[in-house]
Amino acid sequence: MSDRGYRRPRPLSPLREHLRDTFWFAPTMGFVCVFALWLAATELDDAIVSLLRREEAYDELSQVIAFSQDTKTIVTTISSAMMTFIGVVFSISLVAVQMASGQLTPRVVRIFVRSRISKLTLTVFLATFLFSLLVLSSYESETDPRRVVSVPLVQSLLILVLLALSLLLFVIYVSATLRLMQVGPVVDKIARDSFRVLGRMPRGPRGEDEPGPETARVMHEGRAGVLRDVNTARLVRAARREDVVLRLIPRIGDFVVPGTPVLAVHGGAAPPRRRLRYTVSVSVERTLHQDLAFGLRQLADIALRALSTSVNDPTTAVQCLDRIVQLLAAVARLPLGTVHHRDRAGRMRLLQEGPGWDDLVDLAFEEIRWCVGGSPQVTRRLMAGLDDLLLLAPEERKKSLVRHRELLVQTVERNVPVAADREFALLPDRQGIG
Repeated sequence: MSDRGYRRPRPLSPLREHLRDTFWFAPTMGFVCVFALWLAATELDDAIVSLLRREEAYDELSQVIAFSQDTKTIVTTISSAMMTFIGVVFSISLVAVQMASGQLTPRVVRIFVRSRISKLTLTVFLATFLFSLLVLSSYESETDPRRVVSVPLVQSLLILVLLALSLLLFVIYVSATLRLMQVGPVVDKIARDSFRVLGRMPRGPRGEDEPGPETARVMHEGRAGVLRDVNTARLVRAARREDVVLRLIPRIGDFVVPGTPVLAVHGGAAPPRRRLRYTVSVSVERTLHQDLAFGLRQLADIALRALSTSVNDPTTAVQCLDRIVQLLAAVARLPLGTVHHRDRAGRMRLLQEGPGWDDLVDLAFEEIRWCVGGSPQVTRRLMAGLDDLLLLAPEERKKSLVRHRELLVQTVERNVPVAADREFALLPDRQGIG
């Protein structure tokens, strides 16, 4: 079997994704960088003062002292106002995120948490506040150029640069937060993340290699939770060292509990526990790192929320169907199902079950179809999407699409008593009701 087009997972890929799901890592690294920058700027300021004193350039040194004293007022104002500014900005942002999660789905909070601009803005704001405190500690009461030891010239310039950067990021951050409250950018972000997951999937035919009889099982010993991702590179190395084939029993997104089997071993003994550490990660919720179906799950959730009687927003459901059809069209001719991970010698070492075509189609349309009986805008878009997919899908994958099309017709016939209305509701239209 050929895996051409398969991008082998990077060793730190799961760790990088886990850090992106946190909001503390970027500010912490920002604090470290601020201390390093302050120490470097302090050394440079000391060198400038020493150079001017050796050259006996006391007039120039007096000008430097006067400039630093003028900027001291600005630094003091920044240090006293920045924390209040941070609190107000992020309080408003959290209210906006709460409104977006209530209107769309709670899963959109993850988009805010993973947003690079949100983390960069918070990091720069906190770094500006911390750097201003450090600069204030560098000022001396002595203003005589013949006796002064250090003048925070470079530090003052850097705090002004950080202030300008904070103001610029504030404008960008507000714009990004407002986009988070709009349906179009949110569903576009979900679709783009899903395509990134699709780009990491192995290519090539599936199901040609048989792993042989099962010889052992490895039980889950960690905490209970949703299987969020798997360190496939580490599992492949562990299987290669023991010359076995491993098979991941739960799928990404399944809820696993301690004591249940998580890995099946084919062809020998199970690898030692120490080699299987940090290979399986569970969490309280699913992520899009390795979970292709989770993108469709989020889009379906937003569409279902829009079709509920409390919201009644069929246009949002149509926007979700646009992206759902886009995703299904992209995978219509791709191999799905069990993923084969190989070592560098080309031998199969890890089997990982993934969603099949029928699973994705059911996830995309089943629940939505149950809620569209009284919304001709959504039924017309759904009919157009199914017709488009029937043109793109290979013959062996058309059965599930035909099934959903027939069930959609039955749903409309059951909920719409007037023949003319039924004909209108079943007319394919890519805009719903243009």
